[in-house]
Amino acid sequence: MISGLDGLRAVAILLVFFLHADYIYIGWVGVQLFFVLSGFLITDILLRMKDSESGGDFFKKFYGRRFLRIFPLYYFYLLAMFILTAALIYFEYRINYMRLFQEQLPYAFVYGYNLFNASAAYTGESRLIGHLWSLSTEEQFYIFWPLILFLTPKKHLKKLLLAAVLVGPLFRLGVTALFRFGATSFLHDDMGVVIYVLPLSQVDAFALGALITQFKFPKARLQFFALLALTPIIGLVTQYYSTGSLDTPSALGFLFPLRNDLKQVWGYFYLNYLFALLIYLVVKEKMFLRLLDTKWMRYLGKISYGLYIYHYAVIWFVARIRDLDIPEPVAKPLTMVISAAVTLLIASLSYKYLEKPILDLKEKYFPLRTEDDKKATA
Repeated sequence: MISGLDGLRAVAILLVFFLHADYIYIGWVGVQLFFVLSGFLITDILLRMKDSESGGDFFKKFYGRRFLRIFPLYYFYLLAMFILTAALIYFEYRINYMRLFQEQLPYAFVYGYNLFNASAAYTGESRLIGHLWSLSTEEQFYIFWPLILFLTPKKHLKKLLLAAVLVGPLFRLGVTALFRFGATSFLHDDMGVVIYVLPLSQVDAFALGALITQFKFPKARLQFFALLALTPIIGLVTQYYSTGSLDTPSALGFLFPLRNDLKQVWGYFYLNYLFALLIYLVVKEKMFLRLLDTKWMRYLGKISYGLYIYHYAVIWFVARIRDLDIPEPVAKPLTMVISAAVTLLIASLSYKYLEKPILDLKEKYFPLRTEDDKKATA
């Protein structure tokens, strides 16, 4: 495992958690960090497998290992929530909200929840399932990216990745134009949501992560700190220019979903590139490791998948303490603290008793050959 990456996963899930706990509204960018990280890690794995595995083994082992990593927890969660919502419907607790989960469940089951979000059929988010759109996007990336990399000669790899980086902004611009001319009756009426959840909108995030595996980012340290310092300035200035206000300052001017000043086109690229620089500095220049490699950050990163899967529903259920007429200045921090503790407990137990035993099967059934192994059997 590369030093610092578990810590970066921890940063990403903490950003998302505090967003959903209603504290840090820029926290939605944690998903962008996850996407860029995925692009880096998956591309690195695939390129090493391409050098050491035959064509058949390349696909069998990649998808076998992905299956064991992603599917068991994901479908366990869906099953658990289906049983829980059915029970709550039986006991007549928030029946409409529980039914909303069950109505949307088939889309998540086939990893098409993001496409459902973008469609005219989408009527609103259930916090029991709404966050799973990002996992649908990642799965769609996993379907096509291995084949693309396998078929691309090494000499054309840089051109491929640079072209993929351009696809995201161009696609977002195209959807913006579609809304401008009103040809969107088949889409959800919120342009910002549609642009954000469609898979091609996120291609630049994955591709920028992929670029880290092969190429040097010139003056990465200078670029990172300059862009980091400019982020709130650019965000707040453009927000004030387009809306005349500076509402929700903790969003740093990047109000989700991006939709003003063509931020839906350039804003995601800006943030994706910033995170690519961050990952590059951690991986290539070993920066920030004193923080990222602390025991707790590494642990949170290790169980980050479970933390992400469970946290949104936990926050929603814990937030029902407001039904007890607890004053909001007390209810809000209390919800955050209890939710953090419960999510950490559930994710820890899930990792120990569900995820880890299944993850251990990867090396048994889908072991990766090193280049040395390949030479030895040649």
